[in-house]
Amino acid sequence: MKGGRSKADAVGTDSKLKSKGARAGKRTAKPKAAKDPNKPKRPPSAFFVFMEEFRKQFKEAHPNNKSVATVGKAAGEKWKSMSEDEKAPFVERAEKRKSDYNKNMQDYNKQLADGVNAAEENESDKSKSEEDDD
Repeated sequence: MKGGRSKADAVGTDSKLKSKGARAGKRTAKPKAAKDPNKPKRPPSAFFVFMEEFRKQFKEAHPNNKSVATVGKAAGEKWKSMSEDEKAPFVERAEKRKSDYNKNMQDYNKQLADGVNAAEENESDKSKSEEDDD
């Protein structure tokens, strides 16, 4: 080539710039805290309580449907068209689950404050004699 760079030189330079630029704007990720498997799960909203029942009905009416999106769209449309009176039983069940969740969270937080993991003690696979043998 006359007085210019070869293609190999241009590619090498571009790849260096790309890799440097790609890392320049990123922050270092903080290590995530491990999730506690004993922590109670958040309760579903009234819509998700409705979805539990609606999925069963929809599956009976449309046994060949494999699309999750179709079920979700149909449930959303039905939920929007329902009156407050029709939604009341689902709201009631959701509120009951929420109160149960709050009670479980209080117990869970109390266990954390005490520093005792009672769930692990109660659900041990080994009997006391087997643990003593170890």
